[in-house]
Amino acid sequence: MKKINNNKTCIGKIINTHGIKGELKIDPYTFDTNRFSKLDRVYVGDDLEKFYIKKVRTNNFVYLVFKDNENINNVEHLKGSFIYIDDEERLELSKDQYYVSDLIGKEVYDTSDNYIGILKDVLEYPANDIFLIESEDKEIYQIPAVKEFIKSVDSVIKIKIIEGMIL
Repeated sequence: MKKINNNKTCIGKIINTHGIKGELKIDPYTFDTNRFSKLDRVYVGDDLEKFYIKKVRTNNFVYLVFKDNENINNVEHLKGSFIYIDDEERLELSKDQYYVSDLIGKEVYDTSDNYIGILKDVLEYPANDIFLIESEDKEIYQIPAVKEFIKSVDSVIKIKIIEGMIL
């Protein structure tokens, strides 16, 4: 989940238009796609243009129509843009769940307190997420984001390293 500044959180990406009446197909970056139905407005793109939501429908994707933009010509330029909300509208997470945007940039150490690097990104896969950690010498390490390897997440991330994981 991309974070653009200190008070906005990315909840999806516009991947295409759908039909000719301004509907946008969204790849949601949230575990609860119904949360889009509870939103009045979102911010789109790096310039955080504000749009008010007129219509929402969901299946594996989310489909949005913005008020006063019910024509494909008004929204076609938004394809590829990220959608953001104000941080105060984020959903409450249970224990051991984190917003990716809150994790990016954290320092990573092994269980012996040796510095490994900075968490640069989280790749989301059906089986489990993968933490991409960049070392000081710009090596990228991929660590499965499972309890066996991610031992704690606080102000820093502590990981258990096994042989062959980091060269």
